[in-house]
Amino acid sequence: MSETTLQQSTATPTPTAKKSSSNWTMIILWVVVISIIALSGWGLMKSNETRPEAGQPAPNLENMQFFNGYEWDSLTVADLEDMQGKIVVLNFWASWCVECRLEAEELEDSWQAYKDDGVVFLGIAHVDVEPKSIGYLEEFGITYPNAPDLGGEAAEKYEITGVPETFIIDQNGQIQYVQIGPIRQTQLNSIIDSLLAQGG
Repeated sequence: MSETTLQQSTATPTPTAKKSSSNWTMIILWVVVISIIALSGWGLMKSNETRPEAGQPAPNLENMQFFNGYEWDSLTVADLEDMQGKIVVLNFWASWCVECRLEAEELEDSWQAYKDDGVVFLGIAHVDVEPKSIGYLEEFGITYPNAPDLGGEAAEKYEITGVPETFIIDQNGQIQYVQIGPIRQTQLNSIIDSLLAQGG
């Protein structure tokens, strides 16, 4: 056998070697894909386990600095646990959120209708800069207390999926209703009326 023939025969991989290499590549790819799916599923399960839902105690918001309406110089420190005995409508929003605009005026109207009946409205400006938050509140004439949550600490406690999101908390500090997306005034008023009738 010539030297040229020998070089050619050693340089060309056999079909079996090619097939074996291809099989290992496919196995590795499938392991990676399955691992990603498993980790994603675990993350979703973990999130669902910690997210507060109707019938569960409302996570406390400690020492949140709420400003009255859009008066930033009138900050008041509030603690959600101190509001037991009252119905609390907790709304997460942002000035950059298009859907939040669908509910903004209706939330203010409901606040005006129920503020003397032991109902508290609290807004949380989610990952929003202060000048834009103030502009949003002024635009819609919102007067109930709001708090900035630029770092997302409150949103993390409530495991929100986005904005807007509204949690209605009863007089015993239990979440009674969770609305993902804009809440309509008729729906909101109906839930408040039902909780007021129950009297806690």
